[in-house]
Amino acid sequence: MNAAFDAAAIRARAEVAITVALEAGRETARFRRDSNFGTLAVENKGLQDFVTIADKNAEQAIRDGLLSRFPDDTFMGEESGGRSGEGGTWVVDPIDGTTNYIRGFRHWGVSIAFVAGGKVEIGVVYDAAGDKVFHALRGGGAFKDGLPVHAAATADPANALVILGHSRKTSFDDHLALSRRLHERGMDYRRMGAAAIDLVRVAEGAADLYYERHLNAWDMLAGALIADEAGAMVAMPPVDSLLMNGGPVIAYSPGLAGEFAFILDIEGLAAVPVKPSSAGARRVLSPAPRPS
Repeated sequence: MNAAFDAAAIRARAEVAITVALEAGRETARFRRDSNFGTLAVENKGLQDFVTIADKNAEQAIRDGLLSRFPDDTFMGEESGGRSGEGGTWVVDPIDGTTNYIRGFRHWGVSIAFVAGGKVEIGVVYDAAGDKVFHALRGGGAFKDGLPVHAAATADPANALVILGHSRKTSFDDHLALSRRLHERGMDYRRMGAAAIDLVRVAEGAADLYYERHLNAWDMLAGALIADEAGAMVAMPPVDSLLMNGGPVIAYSPGLAGEFAFILDIEGLAAVPVKPSSAGARRVLSPAPRPS
């Protein structure tokens, strides 16, 4: 852990991030329910790359909520930008899965990671589909609304369900070839369009693989830590490289490591499972209170 952030400092930040993610997620969901397409103020950032007034409002609310409590931290958001700092940096996607959000497909979420010393110390993801918050602290396990989650124990590829992402920055032919290879091994697959949520699906054992060749750091860091702490195998480039350039992420059930080794070879990466923590060492945080 970064010397400037002891366990108490990390815990304090995680508690605030959980509350902020839940509040921002619920307000963003409420706004979508109460809005028609015209009031979303959709703008194109690129082909099939959108931003709405809800993204901007949510990012501002998250920024204010975090930096009002921790003003010396730095902030990097998808919509407002920013750079990582020498201390700790919040890396935020206010709505991961904006296209889904626009169309009313509830596979989207809020992603908040805290990075210090080149490591992801905190990952928090609000899952709009279930109105749940996933969180993890490095070395402390992974949780969904305060209850532990674990990667699946799947060992037979014929029982596997995988989620594949695809960026227009990468080859669609390669994506199709990989899909075919997994299909031929008997696996079922999906493409859902929200990396943070796809990663927590691996963390909770609902899926056995999430792979995408290129993502930005704010899309993946929180979900990758949660999957890692849930016992999934996770491979990605160094955090400092991801903050600058983005890159691939691979998260999968450990019982299928042999099936997915070729994907690691494609990316030139290696995955290391999380070492089990003793029960006493786990840092469990309660979710924010829910209204009655």
